[in-house]
Amino acid sequence: MNVRAAVCTGLHEPWKVEEVEIGDPHPHEVKVQMVYAGMCHSDEHLRTGDISAPKEVLEVFGVDSLFPCVGGHEGAGIVVEVGEGVDTVAVGDHVAAAFMPACGTCFWCASGRQHLCDLGMATLAGPMMSDGTWRHHLGEQKVNRMTQLGTFAEYMVVNEASLVKIDPNASMKAAALISCGISTGFGSAVDRAKVKPGETVVVIGCGGVGSGAIQGARLAGARQILAVDLLPFKTEKAKAIGATHTASSILEANLMLPDMTQGRMADVVILTPGVLTGDLIAPAMALASKDGRVVTTAIAPFNQDKVDLNLFNFAMFNQALLGTVFGSVSPRVQIPNLLRLYEAGMLEIDSLITQEYTLDQVQNGYDDLAAGHNIRGVVRFDV
Repeated sequence: MNVRAAVCTGLHEPWKVEEVEIGDPHPHEVKVQMVYAGMCHSDEHLRTGDISAPKEVLEVFGVDSLFPCVGGHEGAGIVVEVGEGVDTVAVGDHVAAAFMPACGTCFWCASGRQHLCDLGMATLAGPMMSDGTWRHHLGEQKVNRMTQLGTFAEYMVVNEASLVKIDPNASMKAAALISCGISTGFGSAVDRAKVKPGETVVVIGCGGVGSGAIQGARLAGARQILAVDLLPFKTEKAKAIGATHTASSILEANLMLPDMTQGRMADVVILTPGVLTGDLIAPAMALASKDGRVVTTAIAPFNQDKVDLNLFNFAMFNQALLGTVFGSVSPRVQIPNLLRLYEAGMLEIDSLITQEYTLDQVQNGYDDLAAGHNIRGVVRFDV
């Protein structure tokens, strides 16, 4: 069938709606009609080249380019068709997309760390994980999909490992945002940093992921949460969802923390900027106390291998620098868990959605994000 999808055809090219041909699901594949798709900054990292790879790496995936690519890796929809052998979802089920698939049988899944599933290595580009063949075409061209998903499309065909079944009464709009950004931020505080009651937490970057981190820290019992962002409207929103203090820069935060903590500085620092670069690490570590934990949650350029870090202080202050993917918790656990918190009124989602867009307005949405107008945009499909 032919479906309308927002596609990027080359580096720095805009998102444009194209007619993409998608095939029927093969064994262990599922066709989903999209209802909402979240507009995460990571899709822009693909378009701008931060998510990139040298030719020899792409060859491993059976491609010579990341383009053309259907965007979108946050989303929620309804299962309309299943391939042979699918046993985790059925036609009519409501599902959320998971950019980290979970096979359930590899070492990482079997040891309870589905967010590190070995199938994750197949999500950069290339054919279907199920059998190595292609289901998406633009004319004669084979089409990649963002993290083997491509939620910026009316329908998508994905491996069942990339879907999480949700309650049919759950909000699809909330599920779309929880499927990546909110879960990643929330887990960064609760599961990776393991924020404890009474601690002081700094969150640097107050977009969708940062908003999840702020709320995770709040629900974990942080006594003080310092939200850092250049944009006043983002820090104001941060205060509405749990931040106790705000700053417009890391320098300002550094000057505030001694008074807030009797000179000890922050127990936890979570980095959620739009783009993570190596020069942010040293200033973030300087905000952290002795035995402090710094969590790097944002996407860095693929070739970012230089980091500013005072190794003497790092060792002598007994600090920890931690990475995280999906907040270091399984999507199959986190997505239903956060939906329940949302339904209980304990997790704010709706007010974080600055604007809804149609599929034809995807580029407009990312222009608004770049201009600092959005905390989070969503694509609404006519279903």
